[in-house]
Amino acid sequence: MSDVVNAPKKPRNNAAVVFMCLSFVVGMGAASYAAVPLYRLFCQVTGYNGTTQRVDQVSSVILDRTMRVTFDANVAPGLQWEFKPVEREVNPKIGETIQVNFIAENRSNETQRGQAIFNVTPGEAGAYFNKVQCFCFNETDLKPGEKLEMPVVFYIDPEITKAAESKSIHTVTLSYTFYPKEGPKPVASNEDGTGQAEKKL
Repeated sequence: MSDVVNAPKKPRNNAAVVFMCLSFVVGMGAASYAAVPLYRLFCQVTGYNGTTQRVDQVSSVILDRTMRVTFDANVAPGLQWEFKPVEREVNPKIGETIQVNFIAENRSNETQRGQAIFNVTPGEAGAYFNKVQCFCFNETDLKPGEKLEMPVVFYIDPEITKAAESKSIHTVTLSYTFYPKEGPKPVASNEDGTGQAEKKL
């Protein structure tokens, strides 16, 4: 019986193992960094999780059926603002473009910067809630005691009456929450406030 000769084991390449581990860590970091904007893009395209749609044109179709739209306004801790809708609800025709206004007032003794996020409930309505103009996602600076009226222009896509998951919806709620946003103090807060920059909506 012949003896079995074992082939000599090749030494493990430690450099290759380290490289693979580092590549894995970098890849996971890049994936997590990209997850937030990709998720936001996904929500904006699909209306998932009550995310509204951003459009440049108004609807060319207006139905006889109306939709009750209510508004909810909140301020997160750390921002001493009063924030509320001018009207608590409206009843536009589906497809009709309408403007509503929100008012924010800085109740603190210093300039504060805020940024609003939003969602629509029920979530199935998000894909059909089209905003033509909105202050959301833009940073807003308010001086002490300053009050700002901010418009939102929107319409409900008539397709909401056709989709199985949304055709029975009769009330939609648009909610905003303003969060504190860190950043340099605006030039408009100096001296007498002359030359105040126009705030983007």
